[in-house]
This record gives sequence, C-alpha cells and structure tokens, in this order.
Amino acid sequence: MLEFPGVHVSLVTPRGKQGDVDFSAAFEMVDHCCKAGIRGVLLFGEEGEYPAFTVVERSRLVYLAVKRSPVPVLVGVGSPTLDLSVELAQEALGAGAAAVLLPPPCFYHYQPDEIAEFCTQFARHMERDAAIFLYNTPCTASETPVETAVRLLETGLFAGIDDAGGDPQSFACLRAAAGRGSFQLLVGHDRLFPAARAAGCGAVSAAACAVPELLVALDRVTGAGNRAEVDRLSGLLGEFLDWTARFPQPVMVKTAAALRGLKTGPLPVPLSPGKQRLLEEFREWFRDWLPAMKKLAANV
Repeated sequence: MLEFPGVHVSLVTPRGKQGDVDFSAAFEMVDHCCKAGIRGVLLFGEEGEYPAFTVVERSRLVYLAVKRSPVPVLVGVGSPTLDLSVELAQEALGAGAAAVLLPPPCFYHYQPDEIAEFCTQFARHMERDAAIFLYNTPCTASETPVETAVRLLETGLFAGIDDAGGDPQSFACLRAAAGRGSFQLLVGHDRLFPAARAAGCGAVSAAACAVPELLVALDRVTGAGNRAEVDRLSGLLGEFLDWTARFPQPVMVKTAAALRGLKTGPLPVPLSPGKQRLLEEFREWFRDWLPAMKKLAANV
C-alpha cells in the first residue's frame, strides 16, 4: 500500500502582479517548508487557489516543483469538469508527482451519486498503478459523504483519501474503514491534526505553510507520547487556527507566510474595511506570537 506518513504541507500558490504563478516564490516556499522537516508537499490543494490558474501554469509548476523538492509532491487536480481533471492528473503523474488528489468538480453543487460517478469515471481514465486519492473539500466543492467515500475506496480504484472536512465522526469512520481495507487516510484539517497523528494517519496541513516548525514539533512530541508537550503545542496551534477561522481561505496563511519573508502575492479578493482592521490586529499578534512559538518548537 502506498504510504505518505508524517506531516505534508498544503501550499498556497504565490501570485505575481498579473495574477499569474510566481514560480520563484513557490520554490522558496517549498525550500522553507522542507528545511523545517515537512515530509511532503501538496500543490493546488484547498489553499492553492487552483481555479485561478490555467492548465499550462499548473502543469509547469508541478513539473518544476517535482525537480526542486526533496520530498514527494502531491497534486490537487480539482477543476469544473472531468476532462480538465483528467488532463491535469495525467500531466502531474507524467511529471513525476507521487499522487494526485481528486476533489469533486468545483462551482456547481453535486449529489453523492454524481460525485461517485465522477470519481469512478476519472479513475478509469488513469493508468492502473496511478496513485489517486479522493479529496473531500467541503469548503471549496461539494462534500463527499463518508458513506460515499468508503464505497469508492472499497472498489480498489483509489490509494486513499485526504479528508479536509474536519468532522471527528467522519474521521472515526474513515479510520475504521482504513483499518479494514488497503487504503491510506490522510487528514487535511488542522483542527484534527493531533488526533490524526496520534492515530498514525498522515496529515496535510495548511498551517504548516506558515508555521511548519510548529506542526513538525507537534508531530514529534505526538510520536514520543509526550502528553504535556502535545497539549502545549496544540494550544499554540489552536491560537493560530482561531485567527484563520475569522477570514476566508487562504487569507490568514498567506498573510502569516508573508510576515515570515515569503512572497505570496496579493490576496485573492479585497477585504472589507472591518476585515482590514482585523488583519492589522492579526499582524501585530503574529509578530509577538511567532518568537515564542519558534522557541518552543526548537526546544522540542
């Protein structure tokens, strides 16, 4: 069975002045996260603003990132249509991506039976040994109910699932199904990160794009069974996530990464005056919070 253990980062996609992909900034972000100990990189996941970029831009970034990254590169292949998702996946796998993550089609709302048919048809267009993960992203596409996901996983067409829904009950159901079957469960919601790693599941973290050392440190103390340190570092992560919940994706992660000297480009949409004032509060908070977080993480 294909394995992606440890902490993987769901990267934001740095954008240039014209809204295009800033390739050099993306490479710096990959380097930054890998230096902190991240075990894998996800491009064009929920935080990657994938509908904003062309197939050519997405395929080129994947091709170059695979050459650059010392860790496996996973690729989200979300799009509005089956044909585009198939094309993106074939390009990514041909470039050497370790796996592709397939969310339901974006923009319109789809029912579970339609999601199941979409995923099944997609898998039939792929090579038999292709590493395909279902990708449940209810914040950005139609939700894949856990029952539908389990039925799809039981077909053997998929290597696993990245569940970014954040529902503890769904996590428990998928974990039980993974224990019975031959697929891998990745957890893509940072609120469930401690529970996921304690259960031995791989994790895909958006927060790791901004504070990778915190997620790596939390992973280490979880593996060591250090309950006191798990609680302390989980508290730090919770403080950061409380801020992220107050803004649309991926405003907070992009802002925090930029405060660390990484180029992220403009936000996808303008913020209201009230949110702009709140963002300034966050910037002040983050500048004060970051040194203490880094010190704690380094001591681990």
